[in-house]
Amino acid sequence: MRTRSPFRTLSSYGTRWSANRRIAIVAAAVVVLLAAAGVIALLTGARNSRPAPDTAVPAPSGSPSASEAAPKPSSGSGSVPKPPQIAEPVAYAKAAARMLWSYDTRDTSRDRQLAGMRAWMTTEPKYTDWASVSGQVPDPLLWSRMADQDQHATTHVAEGHYPGAFKEALAEDPSAITEAYIYVVTVNGTQQIAWKKGGGGAEDRAVTLAVQCRPGHDCALAGIAPSVTQ
Repeated sequence: MRTRSPFRTLSSYGTRWSANRRIAIVAAAVVVLLAAAGVIALLTGARNSRPAPDTAVPAPSGSPSASEAAPKPSSGSGSVPKPPQIAEPVAYAKAAARMLWSYDTRDTSRDRQLAGMRAWMTTEPKYTDWASVSGQVPDPLLWSRMADQDQHATTHVAEGHYPGAFKEALAEDPSAITEAYIYVVTVNGTQQIAWKKGGGGAEDRAVTLAVQCRPGHDCALAGIAPSVTQ
């Protein structure tokens, strides 16, 4: 049986990048590259207009607040892995996508899921778009219903790459990225979902991420683009 995960595609829960965060991230990634319309569309384009797929547990009409702060649980982050010490944008983006597409409601509360995800974000307020990441987690009611079914998901990441528009824009002005060192990376993979009584399925996934990798520092996640660009 092939089904859809409650996480859906990574833009399906209605969280847009805030205007200030979007402007900051776009400016950091493509400053002085305004002529590269493809890159501007990459980070500011409209969200995918495809109908939302069915889910293993139907989603309620509400969604998490775009400004929801990450809670700080007393111990651990459940099944959410710690961010890796990686200084290469594509490798970090692949690890981040694996983290975003994987979850286990059997041993991880929603608060711990959010706290674990928050640890992957850049600590520079000017360039972090937490709303685009926290918005991927279902609301408390849906998370509870998923937990009732022992719902969990694992991920196989197939590949990651810089979108063509980003590479072209960067080639035109290589120095443009040196203000904030934010790279645009698209990752493709497959998510395997399972729940009680042998239920489960798999589906292809794709996401475009903004990743900050300053020289001499490990990379960090800056945000999730509202649409995927290959």
